[in-house]
Amino acid sequence: MNDITFAIVLVTGIGLISGLILAIASIVMAVPKDQKTEDIRAMLPGANCGACGFSGCDGYAKAMATGEAQPGLCSVGGAPVAEKISKYLGVAATSAEPHVSVVHCLGSNDNTTTKVDYEGIKTCAAAVQIAGSPTKCSYGCIGLGDCVNACNYDALSIRNGVAMVESKNCVACGQCVTTCPKHLLSLIPVKKQAVVLCSSCDKGADVIKACKAGCIGCMRCEKTCTHDAIHVKNFLARVDPEKCVGCGDCVSACPRHIIRLTGTSDSQ
Repeated sequence: MNDITFAIVLVTGIGLISGLILAIASIVMAVPKDQKTEDIRAMLPGANCGACGFSGCDGYAKAMATGEAQPGLCSVGGAPVAEKISKYLGVAATSAEPHVSVVHCLGSNDNTTTKVDYEGIKTCAAAVQIAGSPTKCSYGCIGLGDCVNACNYDALSIRNGVAMVESKNCVACGQCVTTCPKHLLSLIPVKKQAVVLCSSCDKGADVIKACKAGCIGCMRCEKTCTHDAIHVKNFLARVDPEKCVGCGDCVSACPRHIIRLTGTSDSQ
């Protein structure tokens, strides 16, 4: 046997022996699967959004299998998934209160103007690092669509320079909320209620200079509300959804028309 043949045989033998050792080790050291967790995981939609409060679908499935969490926290799967898992676990069906995403900004091209011509990477995350904000309102929507790209359900789009939500497509996964570098999006309960479509904390005079549709902190909404549901803090009106009854008094009182009622034709 010459040197080349011997080398080939030696390498082949080492490979076969190593493969056999790895195969045996994978069997001996394998972590046993929890069939209940696997079954529940298969029922979840696989969005891995974390809206349930766990580390994706795997974490939520394990928590339900061990009794640490109840079905109904998956906003993407909604009631059908909650009912299916509840039936599998033999527990009463529960369902979390449905939510929807809302953009707290009306800074469209018609309402505000740019202060700089941004020519960098076309993402909101990049623009905010370099320019702070291309528009005159430092709190407003940048409009480069990071939230749109993060959404897997075609629920967001950029219209006339500002992000808008298509409520019927939103599953409240929360990806847009965590993606927006300006923190302009939030998840609110699906019910008739008032929402403030502005995030500016500038003083009224500065807001007027920057945007035609910004909150000026005039407090008319707060004074009008008889349910103690809306208050002005840091020059910005904020609504408590737990107290709001959707009467619409604050909507009528707002001189800037930046408060809307969800579930109506005037809402986002």
